[in-house]
Amino acid sequence: MKMLQKMFRKKQIGHHYESNLHRTLSAFDLTLMGIGAIIGAGVFVLTGVAAATKAGPAVILSFSIAGLAAMFAALAYAELASSVGGSGSAYSYSYAGFGEFIGWLVGWNLILEYAMSVSTVAIGWSGYVTNLFEAVNIHLPQALTRGPFDGGMVNLLAIVVILSLSGLLCLGVRQSAKFNAVVVYIKLITIAAFILVASANVNPQNWTPFLPFGWSGVMEGAALVFFAYIGFDALSTAVEETVNPQRDVPIAIIGSLIGCTAIYIIVAALLTGIVSYTTLDVGSPVAEALLNIGHRMMAGVVAAGAIAGLTTVMLVMSYGLTRICLVIARDGLIPQSFAKINPRTHTPIRAIMISGVIMALVSGFAPIGRAAELVNIGTLTAFAFVCVGVIALRITHPEMPRPFKLPFNPIIPLLGVGFCVYLMTQLSDVTWWRFFIWTILGIGIYFAYSHKNSLLNKPGAMGKLNTIPQEQE
Repeated sequence: MKMLQKMFRKKQIGHHYESNLHRTLSAFDLTLMGIGAIIGAGVFVLTGVAAATKAGPAVILSFSIAGLAAMFAALAYAELASSVGGSGSAYSYSYAGFGEFIGWLVGWNLILEYAMSVSTVAIGWSGYVTNLFEAVNIHLPQALTRGPFDGGMVNLLAIVVILSLSGLLCLGVRQSAKFNAVVVYIKLITIAAFILVASANVNPQNWTPFLPFGWSGVMEGAALVFFAYIGFDALSTAVEETVNPQRDVPIAIIGSLIGCTAIYIIVAALLTGIVSYTTLDVGSPVAEALLNIGHRMMAGVVAAGAIAGLTTVMLVMSYGLTRICLVIARDGLIPQSFAKINPRTHTPIRAIMISGVIMALVSGFAPIGRAAELVNIGTLTAFAFVCVGVIALRITHPEMPRPFKLPFNPIIPLLGVGFCVYLMTQLSDVTWWRFFIWTILGIGIYFAYSHKNSLLNKPGAMGKLNTIPQEQE
């Protein structure tokens, strides 16, 4: 009984915990980080795949439904980021609302979500770079551009880009944010150029039939493209490095999600309007579509923009992973060496490099062909817990200051839970089995290591186990 009480013991809310991270990010920085994380594989890869295999031209409805589900979750994130705080994202919110055990399970799935996202995107990035080299008659050896399960020896490009971005993160969050901003501008310019060219080449007949796979295909497409929206979660890991997190984090989460959803819908409509949806099941559908209508130069520009877009996704998701690991380590659930902050750069260098090496090895050697669906199910689970957490904390801590309060509580959180659960049911049985195995592994680690080393089991440690204050000291 005592062990169960400790497992579900919650963090105290609103107490002080000294943070060595450096507050330098503004709302504008965070919004660009959100765009950097959200606009990437969704535009340049998943749009075509979902249209060709799931929804047809109705992929615009898939993006709308997935975006609406993400918005319900984003409103919940915005409230908890402004009130509970801390850089642990859904881990911290679940810990505060439901106790250590549930918090650990959510955090464990967040680790999978972020790590697999970066590794998967790195493989896509490698493919785009290889194609760009081939366009200028530079042929890289297949043995060094594909993993052993894809006909090569090692995906060296994927390894190099992950380690390079990890090195950038070690330098400091300010430097990383500046790099992200520059690359995001390049990405947005590329998308604007595509919109201008595609708008002049739309053939309305390509939108017929609009629902070739029926409504079930639209919903399956929504479950697939939801992968495109998970990046806003990373913004909630930047609370401790934001100048005014109570105001700036909600603004960035909601603003970046609304803007990116509009971009996704516009690009999806134009992409399925310039070519038949049946031709889009390729690795680089946007560039391929432009080639099919005779715009070779613009196809090259889009390929370069895709490389930029995927780079910022990896950067922001890597950033989020290291901050989640840092917070989990503070609570003793993973080795506390992950929580050490370098006094010069104000970054968790050890967490950055260890996670970077692991993700690089996975992207270079492991078979992760269905990783997008595995990431989706972990993300949807975390989102559902965040939505329920808003309701729970409104009941258990009604007095807690809430600088941002989502409207129509509990309707919006319940809608968020409903959408997330429904989209989870649209994922394959194989994905569910892999998710189950990962969760069982997490439970085993919790009882073998985390519960024994938790700060909850150390006398006088509760003062350290509290949430980061929102005010700048």
